[in-house]
Amino acid sequence: MTEPAAKPRTDAALIALRRILRATEQYERDLAQAARLTPAKLRVLQILAGREGRSAMPTQLSTQMGVSQATVTALVDQLDKLGLTQRQRSSTDRRQLHVILTEEGAAALRDAPDALQQHFVTGFEALQDWEQAMLVASLERVAAMLNAHGIDASPVLTLGEISRIRR
Repeated sequence: MTEPAAKPRTDAALIALRRILRATEQYERDLAQAARLTPAKLRVLQILAGREGRSAMPTQLSTQMGVSQATVTALVDQLDKLGLTQRQRSSTDRRQLHVILTEEGAAALRDAPDALQQHFVTGFEALQDWEQAMLVASLERVAAMLNAHGIDASPVLTLGEISRIRR
């Protein structure tokens, strides 16, 4: 590779990364303004809406989201305060706790802008298998180049920690 070609490619790669970051930031702002939610809170609501009885146990939420139980607890605490979810003890086993989507939560979900990761999922799943594999390999390489390979992350497109409190 010649030196003059390397610089434009480097710049193009950095510009693409910056666009991804800016799209994520913009989506977070739009979501916060439209629905008072973070992407992680929206994901909890989406999971609940897709489950029978619009409810799940916190361990089920943490497993599906790929985050810790403590993170789910913090997210549900915030959703409860907003009236979007509620906790309810199981009628068959009092030790079990269920998180239930409220009508207000369902309305917030309907009013929320389309999730950024859903746009990605739709486009990604439309790719051929070899394209998906190549893209995943490239993204993993970029993460390693940014020394991000050891950072714990869930499949929710958001900036910073998923459990951080946002008002």
